[in-house]
Amino acid sequence: MAKKASTTKTKAKAKTKTKAKLKTKKPAKRLEADADELVEFYREMLLIRRFEEKAGQLYGMGLIGVFCHLYIGQEAVVVGAHSTANPQDSVITSYRDHGHMLVCGMDPKGVMAELTGRIGGYSKGKGGSMHMFSSEKNFYGGHGIVGGQVPIGTGLAFAHKYNNDGGICYTYFGDGSANQGQVYESFNMAQLWSLPVIYIIENNKYGMGTSIDRASSTTDLYHRGRSHGIPGEQVDGMDVVAVREATARAAEHARAGKGPFILEMMTYRYRGHSMSDPAKYRSKEEVSKVRQEQDPIDNLRELIIESKAANEETLKEIDKDIKSIVTDAAEFAKESPEPDVAELYTDILVEVSA
Repeated sequence: MAKKASTTKTKAKAKTKTKAKLKTKKPAKRLEADADELVEFYREMLLIRRFEEKAGQLYGMGLIGVFCHLYIGQEAVVVGAHSTANPQDSVITSYRDHGHMLVCGMDPKGVMAELTGRIGGYSKGKGGSMHMFSSEKNFYGGHGIVGGQVPIGTGLAFAHKYNNDGGICYTYFGDGSANQGQVYESFNMAQLWSLPVIYIIENNKYGMGTSIDRASSTTDLYHRGRSHGIPGEQVDGMDVVAVREATARAAEHARAGKGPFILEMMTYRYRGHSMSDPAKYRSKEEVSKVRQEQDPIDNLRELIIESKAANEETLKEIDKDIKSIVTDAAEFAKESPEPDVAELYTDILVEVSA
């Protein structure tokens, strides 16, 4: 009996050790990215990583006084997905949104200024981390209501179809909002009307502090559209090339008038849900294991060197350039004045002439 108990304990321990591994369904066919694409992916992912690290520093200094949700660890998702976007496409996401803004081409200075509540920010310092947008870049937020962006993204897709502009909407949301009723209502509408939308579920395993295993009766979220006839695919969200390939297939489906597509990106956030979250619901060993084995930037760097897409010197220059961009963004934010009190009465209503 003692030996059997010991064996059971050993098996349980082994299961615990491998828990952090992000398992995904592998697609049958794998395409490749060329050297220039790999280097550009690296540049964009590193910009997000360094920007978020700087934002964390400013929060610690008290310069960011609102909720701040960092994207560190999930960079491959938005970089890989957005690499398939066309100029007329739209993007919408939740409050973990800084990385999405940056890949859409929004100026890091304006984004950082908004985080710090300054007039030079994209929402004039009135939106903060969770509520900023740029119609010029087709980025429609930044939404603080859990799952609230999904019906709005579905509406943006309706606009693309109505205007016949060839665009699709990239609608991002997390595993924590996947059980929202408004998400299923959106799925139904999108499939019923064959709307050009890609629902991108960023499954980082924890909705705030609750593990997906404790929050969802079914954890393969890419199946969530089955009852509506929406196809889905599970993707290694720590591999930027895999993300790009899967999103390209989904985009082709949506642009062809076949309706919505669901992509479940298996990813991981290294920091807490927000800067005020100590993340005690998971072990340091779990986070460390993912960082050591699956970090999207480190693994891409290795791929670039091994494939000779670029050498160490080129990557060091990119690192130096990104550091300069982020430093300039932080300085711009610090120097930009706070909005005047009169700004409380602006941007709240649009007057339309008869």
